[in-house]
Amino acid sequence: NCSLEMVTVDGLNVGVLKVPSGINKPYLFSGVIYIRVGPNTQKITTIEEMRGFFQQSNRIYFDESPSREFDITKQLDLAHFALFRSDAGIHASISDDHVLNNLQLYTEEGYFKSGAVLFFGTHPEKLYEHALVRCLAFDGTDKRYITDDKKFGGPLYLQYKQAMEWLRNKINIAYDIEGQGAGARKENWEIPETVFKEAIINSLAHRDYYEKGAVTAIEVFDDRIEISNPGGLLSAIGNEFGKRSLSRNPLIFGLFDRMHLVERIGSGIPRMKELMQHQNLAVPEYKTEGMFTIVLKRHPETVEKTVEKAVEKTLIALIIENSKITSREMVVATGLTRRGVEYQLNRLKETGKIERIGPDKGGEWKVNE
Repeated sequence: NCSLEMVTVDGLNVGVLKVPSGINKPYLFSGVIYIRVGPNTQKITTIEEMRGFFQQSNRIYFDESPSREFDITKQLDLAHFALFRSDAGIHASISDDHVLNNLQLYTEEGYFKSGAVLFFGTHPEKLYEHALVRCLAFDGTDKRYITDDKKFGGPLYLQYKQAMEWLRNKINIAYDIEGQGAGARKENWEIPETVFKEAIINSLAHRDYYEKGAVTAIEVFDDRIEISNPGGLLSAIGNEFGKRSLSRNPLIFGLFDRMHLVERIGSGIPRMKELMQHQNLAVPEYKTEGMFTIVLKRHPETVEKTVEKAVEKTLIALIIENSKITSREMVVATGLTRRGVEYQLNRLKETGKIERIGPDKGGEWKVNE
């Protein structure tokens, strides 16, 4: 139902045609779907754009689709469901069946929804093999040397908890002692813990579960930490990134919200930026094409310490290989200056990790256990 009105602009009559957004999307023109992005009309050409369009039109959501192979009597994680009830503040007098129905976790045909399986299934990765979090640690700033590689499955909340615990063992954490008694020790993560919480939960709630070629990934490098999930930024967000919230998986997002772990008003991005700045860290960087990736830069002091540790390992390895190695040979092998090599050797001697046996000329190095 379009409308036409006339207005006067600079003495000229101009017809203004108003075409409201229709409710029965998509509308085709010569067999092609077009979308409006700001002042422009764009043709949908990729699968990702097509899927995003249908999601924005409330026509297709992975987490709302039926999981016909799921047997709720055998595959529901009762312990996790009890935890959810507790965190969501659901009274014990309400039966589990009543809660499941009120949360609208069943399709009209009576199947458990895919999002509910991911959230409450004992091993959802057995039905959706890509529904995993993969955590990798690298030695250096690229992906040549993997030092740890873990995959976490199970309910999404458990994946979040396992990923956070894995990160706890990979980054630097300082402790403040406040008073006495239990709970007096406060953890200070090198990157704020809340930033990791926001980034990981968002990656689980917003990822494209239709994409079977990738998993949610957390990668720790010497200079940064990257958290990625399949599916770029939804086109409906556009310039509103960081100002509004729109999920590919509203059911999953809503369940996290009931556990008070997410915000619906799109405040997560500004909050992460504020927390990073408060800790004198670079603001997060985002890559939104194909994979959605958040890049968290580590503090320069952390990077410097990591580099020193790598140099230390290299020097020790050189000494183990050749106990009579000279400083000049170490300079060539490491790329350090002569003064830099001497500084590192003195540090290793002071900490008791190595010692010099005999004179500077004719002696040899010894690596202590």
